[in-house]
Amino acid sequence: MPDRPAGTGRKTAGTDRKTAGTDRKTAGTGRKTASSRALRLTAALPETDIRASVRERARALGVLGWIRTVGDDTLEIHAEGPSQAVESLVASLPDAPLEVTEVRREGHEQFAIRGVSAGVFVVQEHAATAHHFDLRLEVEGMMRSWAVPKGPSLDPSAKRLAVQVEDHEVGHNEFEGPTERGGVIVWDRGTYEQGGRVPWPEAIERGHAVFVLHGEKLRGGFALQRTRAGSKPQWLLVKRRDEEARPGSDIVAERPASVLSDRTLDQVRSEESAPGAQA
Repeated sequence: MPDRPAGTGRKTAGTDRKTAGTDRKTAGTGRKTASSRALRLTAALPETDIRASVRERARALGVLGWIRTVGDDTLEIHAEGPSQAVESLVASLPDAPLEVTEVRREGHEQFAIRGVSAGVFVVQEHAATAHHFDLRLEVEGMMRSWAVPKGPSLDPSAKRLAVQVEDHEVGHNEFEGPTERGGVIVWDRGTYEQGGRVPWPEAIERGHAVFVLHGEKLRGGFALQRTRAGSKPQWLLVKRRDEEARPGSDIVAERPASVLSDRTLDQVRSEESAPGAQA
């Protein structure tokens, strides 16, 4: 990666020469495209964490996209928006070798820091009126919840019905034991990252939420897509195709035990119901 010329400022793809999409005429139209661009920027990870400051600068300029660390030594930025604003963001970055690539716009509606925990998640297997798994994501201090009858999957081809239910308190995440109508185990738990092009919780309200789970059983990217509105909205829970995907697998059958007690739901249900057990 070339060093920035001393005293002249960094040269980026398209700042000192014409690039695709800025001065090029659109095929078949005979006119220039809008003055906007998208760049992918890669640099060595600086000694100080600049992610928050880059995000604030991008927001002030009206640049959309994201910033993230890759491994232990690389910083990566996707920046899209008006050409002048994107170039101003690039010029404001620390003075260091920088690789710049012109890429396609991804259609973001925010500039976000990726790879940062948004809170906790839990999956509780629940025997009640009907057997199901409750997927809960911490959003603004509450656990947004979906009942998944067949349970989550690591197979991207498995589209699981997920019925949105009432929010729960974070304190409910640790509950495990027999209930009056069956029982509950903590099937998986961990932290998660909010992803996607739209900020949360607006992404949920719009009906398409992308996130990354860091659990003991569930890992990698997932998406929730609302398919029907109403008093109990219906969604589809889908595993994204990434390095954590396991086509053809059945994680629910392969690893049925609780991550807290190593008991299965059947073992919990066989115990004598405790007085005051939660439903």
